[in-house]
Formats: sequence, structure tokens, C-alpha cells
Amino acid sequence: MDEQHPAPRAKPARRRFHTDVVTDIVGYRLRRAQIQVFQQFIARFATHDLRPADYSTLALIEANPGSKQIEIARALGIKRANFVALINGLESRGLVERRQPANDRRSQALYLTPHGIEQIAVFNKVQADFEAHCIERLGGPAARDQLMELLGRLLDEE
Repeated sequence: MDEQHPAPRAKPARRRFHTDVVTDIVGYRLRRAQIQVFQQFIARFATHDLRPADYSTLALIEANPGSKQIEIARALGIKRANFVALINGLESRGLVERRQPANDRRSQALYLTPHGIEQIAVFNKVQADFEAHCIERLGGPAARDQLMELLGRLLDEE
């Protein structure tokens, strides 16, 4: 080849990028799965502008009307300051209301509003469909049960 048209350079050999140093770590795989599941959850709930923590909070309030804020926050592992902001957001959307219990003037009891009751029914349907999708991806109910049992072993150490 001449100076105006140099010979094409050979492509360098593609080196293998080793990921097994992290993909074989339980915590890494759990976190990657959690991120992916949350991204899918957010996509399914996008029209409702609902995050996983919002749904979990509403579901727990539905199951436990009149619960104290601290009870719900503890069940979800959310710090008090962050939980107050979360409840403020749900309250501003008309989904949740705080009431002062007659027997405890220092705490706030949480209830779904009538609008919240209507919306949680819609949200529960979306969540049930998403749960069915996840179970199918796992390989069926037996695989889901096995995963839940294994995850429970990790959680029991707390």
C-alpha cells in the first residue's frame, strides 16, 4: 500500500471481560435482581406514578388501618425522616390520611382515604399481574416458594 492508502489495521483481539468475580457473590446477584425487578415494577406502575415503597406502604395501611407511622416504617425498614416524606407525598395525592389516636396524642395513625381505597384496588391488580409475571419467570409457584424460603434464611439472621 502507498502512503495515501495505508494498509488497514487488524482489529485487536477482543479480550474476555471477567465478571464471575462478582456474579458469583450472593449479595451482588440479589442486588442486580432487585434492581431489575424494581425497574420492571416502576415501568408497570408508570401510569400511576407509584414507586415500590409507595405501593408497600399503601398495602400495609390497607391491611392494618390505624397503624402508627412508626409501625409501617419499621416493617418496611424505612428511616423515620424518609417515611414522613413518603407519607407526605401519599397524603398530598389524597391516598392516605393521618389521624391522631384518642389514646396517644404523640403519634399519628394512618388510614387510606376513600380515594386511596379505590386506588389500592387498581394497584393490587397491577401488582398481582406483575407477581404472576415474576413467578412465571422463576419457573412456577414451587420455584417462587423455594426462592422465598431461601431469602427468608438470609432475613432470619437480622
